[in-house]
Amino acid sequence: MEWLLIIIGFVLVLTGIAGSILPLIPGPPVAYAGLLLQQLREDAPFSTGFLLLWAGIVILSLVLDYMIPIWGTKKFGGTKYGVWGCTLGFLAAFWLGPWGVIIGPFVGAFVGEMIAQDNSTIALKAAFGSFVGFLMGSFLKMVICFFMLYYIITSIYHFQLS
Repeated sequence: MEWLLIIIGFVLVLTGIAGSILPLIPGPPVAYAGLLLQQLREDAPFSTGFLLLWAGIVILSLVLDYMIPIWGTKKFGGTKYGVWGCTLGFLAAFWLGPWGVIIGPFVGAFVGEMIAQDNSTIALKAAFGSFVGFLMGSFLKMVICFFMLYYIITSIYHFQLS
């Protein structure tokens, strides 16, 4: 039973890492579920304080995931049309594979800004900002998930020693 919990927790964290890039999978919450699952083992590897700290980090990452692209778009002179365009472009182009994940948000933000302002220079700058914000948010989520992967691997190592 112990190894089943370890394997499922490990798979959840890997799914969380994938979800940091892929839409529709909330990366850090899924990875956090993998940490929580480890607590069902005979010798729970994590303290309550540790799990509460990570719950706070996961909640903060969810908030920042929405705020960072908005910040990037506004920082580069965009509007809410660019933010919405970035999100819709990501969802629409996701099905085109890795290049769609990269190009979709940029094109979506550009089209959104063109609808709002009809100025290609401003739209291009805002699209770049929205894209940078999207990449920063994805990077942040991946870092969080990789830290949780580290803690699960560490808990496996300690499990093997006992």
